[in-house]
Amino acid sequence: MLLLDKINDDLKVALHEGDELKVSTLRYLLSKIDYARINGGKSLDDDEVIAEVTKEAKRHQESIGAFKTANRADLYEKEEKELEILKSYLPEPYSEEQMTNMVDEAIKALDAKSIADMGRVVKAVLSSGSGKADGAKVAELVKKKLSAQG
Repeated sequence: MLLLDKINDDLKVALHEGDELKVSTLRYLLSKIDYARINGGKSLDDDEVIAEVTKEAKRHQESIGAFKTANRADLYEKEEKELEILKSYLPEPYSEEQMTNMVDEAIKALDAKSIADMGRVVKAVLSSGSGKADGAKVAELVKKKLSAQG
């Protein structure tokens, strides 16, 4: 079953159960996915749908941080619940050890020698990560490894 089909099926169930938070979260997500489909001019495959879900999850994480800073517990809790719904559609993220191995392999494959190669290495790791690698963590690992080399 395609991820988009699963999201649509879950929306129908949430509507039937009267779960307003899940309904609004999934409707918003589906609108973002539809917008990406229209802009791309083609149907999205699972990897592209995962990319859209990841963007929304990242947006929620940023909002959570802002609401914590502003002491807005009501908004923080809502965003956190919505984030949990979104995370259920994302693949299990790589462990730090797996990301470290991927970084090591990319550095070796690209023959990266200095911090100037950081962008190429991060891009290579993230493109092979298929939505499972945390971009910030990958960048941190690459910077650490390349700084030690240079």
